[in-house]
Amino acid sequence: MAMGESEGKKDVLRETDDDARRQGKALIRTARFGALACLEPGSGAPLASRVGLAATIDGAPLFLISELSSHFGALEADARASLLIGEPGRGDPLAHPRITVIGRAERISDADAREVAKARYLGRHPKAALYADFADFAFWRLRPERASLNGGFGKAYAMSAEDLATPCPTGLEAGEPGATAHMNDDHLDAVADYATAFLKAEPGAWRLASIDAEGLDLMLGERIERLWFDAPLQSAGALRAKLVDMAKVARAG
Repeated sequence: MAMGESEGKKDVLRETDDDARRQGKALIRTARFGALACLEPGSGAPLASRVGLAATIDGAPLFLISELSSHFGALEADARASLLIGEPGRGDPLAHPRITVIGRAERISDADAREVAKARYLGRHPKAALYADFADFAFWRLRPERASLNGGFGKAYAMSAEDLATPCPTGLEAGEPGATAHMNDDHLDAVADYATAFLKAEPGAWRLASIDAEGLDLMLGERIERLWFDAPLQSAGALRAKLVDMAKVARAG
């Protein structure tokens, strides 16, 4: 490039602010699928495949794949990967928000960590219970290193791993599956109230898909909606009080 050639080129990136961070996190946490790209062993050619998605409690994309798939072996050979997340709607598909997360994929091998990952994944994909425990299936997480957020035309952001991370107070990850199950087993009325009062959603059989320190993911059928807390949880013990207070506010409104 000749000297001065780029001096007049417009910088299309916006400064990453809290709204962009929240949009990026919401895209990841509400996604049920995405396009995973990795490197084909031997050729090094790009290899893309659709995968089902959930999110870890700290905000990393989580997926379940079989050893029989080509991308499983590709990730074992080279952990570098990227994941395109975002659903098009009506009109121009490029006008709808999407995010590409770039990082390294990690297989979840620890038994306890696998159970936590399984609970979060099945919260979004209950039918995956039919095969999640097959010997050839494994859960993976994509540990973000950076991301490219496109919030629509003229809304591009370069994001860091820190921009997408959600702090996780000690004990929250271990207690989250039980808390989510308890809400779905005993307090579905409160979950429905959260949806109608805070999200202004239509009444229906809403259930809780997962919890993290910054909010709740609610599901109606295959639809996922993000409900943010007014402030992040500072401890695992604060979760119960937060859910109770939200239920009171929802019913009062």
